Amino acid sequence: MDYMKMAAEETIKGMNNKVGGPFGATIVRGDEIIAVVGNTMMRDTDPSAHAEMVAIREACKKLETMDLSDCEIYATCEPCPMCVAAIIWAGIKKVYYCNTSEDADVHGFSDLHLRKYLTGEDKSVLNLIKVDKREDCDNLFEHFHKLNK
Repeated sequence: MDYMKMAAEETIKGMNNKVGGPFGATIVRGDEIIAVVGNTMMRDTDPSAHAEMVAIREACKKLETMDLSDCEIYATCEPCPMCVAAIIWAGIKKVYYCNTSEDADVHGFSDLHLRKYLTGEDKSVLNLIKVDKREDCDNLFEHFHKLNK
């Protein structure tokens, strides 16, 4: 099976229907196709609805788990930092991609600001402010562990 072609075809379908932009992804487990998607940013008015994110959400629902460590993802473009983080959180160890972040940048889809922020090159993108420790936030971890013993 050509998983990249499947992702590209789903992406074209989504673009034709004004669902999303030029990004798609396929998640597979062995020879089983778990999810084939294009991004849904335009339809959902959601900046986090990148193809990899949508695919991970669908795969987790379908498999009823957040652990996708036995899966691989095929992305039509090099995943942005947000998607890389979600891929790592999901436990996926292998990502195949075609277009690069530089290719995306040339076409007006730049994630360079994110990459520069994460490398420390440009901290002007976001001002993270640490709030002093608070009792009401500290007990959230304990509450979770009590509920999930």
